[in-house]
Amino acid sequence: MAKAASRTIVSANGPYDAPANDRLYQRIARRLVEELTGGTYAIGDRLPAERELATEYGASRPAVREALIALEVQGFIEVRVGSGAYVSRLPGQGEEPGFAITAFELTEARILFEGEAAALAAAQITDAEVAHLDALVEAMTTENLLAEVTEVADRDFHIAIAKATRNAGVVRTIEDLWHLRSTSPECALLHAKARNAKVRPVVAEHAVIVEALRARDAAGARAAMRAHLTSVMDHLLFQTEEMAMEQARLALAETRQRYGSGTGA
Repeated sequence: MAKAASRTIVSANGPYDAPANDRLYQRIARRLVEELTGGTYAIGDRLPAERELATEYGASRPAVREALIALEVQGFIEVRVGSGAYVSRLPGQGEEPGFAITAFELTEARILFEGEAAALAAAQITDAEVAHLDALVEAMTTENLLAEVTEVADRDFHIAIAKATRNAGVVRTIEDLWHLRSTSPECALLHAKARNAKVRPVVAEHAVIVEALRARDAAGARAAMRAHLTSVMDHLLFQTEEMAMEQARLALAETRQRYGSGTGA
């Protein structure tokens, strides 16, 4: 069997041939750790912005963000809202980054599994279960009015659809995926950032899923679930950015208020 080719990342420090089985974000993280080890950055230095790193490595913004989150979880960098990522410690001798499942990987898996689960549920679901989903959509509406972001009704909604498949394997798989949201350090960190940015479940997207299930439309349910979870992935990326931008705007406004009104000496 032919060996899979590794992808070469080119940066200011030259080409880097990463292991062939690494995902792109892992290659970027390993390269950044090598740069920390090699003295490219010192403790306290600010890393280039995500956009610059994406250009430097020829990668997408989500891949760069996943790499930075992996380094943040392991204490190599500190991400300061509205400011950027700063080196907080340097790798020890022979130390390499470790990786758990990321929020983007998890959501990708959910798109695959929960899309098919919704399609299967459409052929099995009862009127009582559809009514239960209606109630959970209403519960999401109520929860979204609370000051603190909560995902109780959201989780119950997705697990209820899994149970409607009448397949214990599907239920167990989707329960495990939700468990990973809080137990994987990378997932927990990004979802915490999203909660701090007040990212909440989108009620309308869940309502579309329910309508497809009510109609026993398997293709429609699959499409609605996949569209919803693709939107979740987009929110994880862009809403956390908006939080950082808003914090920067607030800091700038405060600075102007403190110093901008003076007339000068």
